[in-house]
Amino acid sequence: MANGEFRLRVRYGKTDRLRWLSHLEVIHTLERSLRRAELPYAITQGFSPHMKVAFGPALPVGTAGLEEYLEVWLTRYTTAEEALARLVAATPAGLAPQAAVFVGDRDSSLGAALTIAQYQVGIVGKEASAAQVQAALDSVIAEQTLEVVHKGKNKVYDLARCLPEEARVSDTESGSVIALTVRMGPEGSLRPEVLIRAALAAASLDASVATTTRIATLVETEGGWARPM
Repeated sequence: MANGEFRLRVRYGKTDRLRWLSHLEVIHTLERSLRRAELPYAITQGFSPHMKVAFGPALPVGTAGLEEYLEVWLTRYTTAEEALARLVAATPAGLAPQAAVFVGDRDSSLGAALTIAQYQVGIVGKEASAAQVQAALDSVIAEQTLEVVHKGKNKVYDLARCLPEEARVSDTESGSVIALTVRMGPEGSLRPEVLIRAALAAASLDASVATTTRIATLVETEGGWARPM
């Protein structure tokens, strides 16, 4: 962090219709919001200067997020409360900021710090009960690896590493909901709907993924997991 700059970390959501935005569209929308909020944002140096801002792990199109994060560097101090109020007024409701704090230059970047993602995935269909879906998931996870073909390339996931805790399935009025925790890293992360669709297909269940929501992105610590603010 350059001298005279202030690193503001903001928590926001990606909900409702705006869950269909791509990660690039989210970035552009929030950058416009930062400009409309008239915050004194810093500009990068170099051949192509731009707003000094960073975002947490990307969300796929259609996946909602309840606790997503960005950081923006300011050239002039303003209280976190004032910055948040300006951002709320300048941002669409589906991407509304929820909280803001200043962090120090020794804090890890969002990309490096956020290595745990917690999801809720809604399942619907004639065979979407919690017992059926749990059995299907357990069967696939017991294989310990999952091979996925994406854009003509094979990728093998080590499920023991990717899934740091057991998946939990509970019944709902329309089917079931899966609570799933995934570990993220520089090599990428397993998308929960990929694992779940593989499990449903392997068990030949008449069920499908209806909604996917990332409810939290967390930092791994010696004592467990923690929110970044």
